[in-house]
Amino acid sequence: MIVAMTMQTHTLIEAQSSVGDMLRAWRRRRRLSQLDLALGAEISTRHLSFVETGRAVPSRQVLMRLAEELALPLRGRNALLVAAGYAPVHPERPLDAPDMAPAREAVARILEAHEPFPALAVDRHWTLVGANRAVAPFLEGVDAALLDPPANVLRLSLHPDGLAPRIDNLGEWRAHLLHRLRQQVDHSADPVLTALLEELSAYPSRATAEPAPAPSAVAVPLRVRGPGGVRLSFLSTTTVFGTPTDVTLEEIALECLFPADEETRRILQATTETNR
Repeated sequence: MIVAMTMQTHTLIEAQSSVGDMLRAWRRRRRLSQLDLALGAEISTRHLSFVETGRAVPSRQVLMRLAEELALPLRGRNALLVAAGYAPVHPERPLDAPDMAPAREAVARILEAHEPFPALAVDRHWTLVGANRAVAPFLEGVDAALLDPPANVLRLSLHPDGLAPRIDNLGEWRAHLLHRLRQQVDHSADPVLTALLEELSAYPSRATAEPAPAPSAVAVPLRVRGPGGVRLSFLSTTTVFGTPTDVTLEEIALECLFPADEETRRILQATTETNR
């Protein structure tokens, strides 16, 4: 299942009207000095200072070099160009656009191929874009309001009326998800993600303190009770498109859950055989 969505919310940095203000905000967020950024982009510190203060207008080529050095996402690069008076370079097409058919097919194939294990696709705000058939059983009993589009995957996971009551290691898993979200907020300054972080952080947790993973652990597992109360354990992986040129495509991520133990693998494979 693939749900087409248009992502038009701008980040705080993108909302700045001046290209100089935007560059300064991104540079500070990346913890770079003017000297560091100027050297990396092969321009003079004086010129960068003039651009940031509005005393000089950078060329398109200089802006692209600065964006590359700042590791800006495609959306941020477009916003930077527009702020300087140039046309955006990277298209932002809705996922249901005709020329996005290869991307939709790729996402659908990956989700389907991952069965009988759960896998889903999300956008940059963790909004559910698509899921395979293995996800549906885990959503049984979840408050219907949490499933109304646009459904947010992190809210579904941690809300008291969502999956949270069935997650055995809720404190550990909650800490893991909030850490990932904090990293995204720090990287992007996205106001939607910032608000989401504040919301999720306020949810109750069964743990009095968020435990750190054991030193011997290779990853934080998700230990959840599935259909019928059976206990399952998963490891999660995130897949993104390696060389996207479209803003929408760059912001799609596939979250795939793999069995963390042989018992989970056996149970899910047996369930699939039974349902055939």
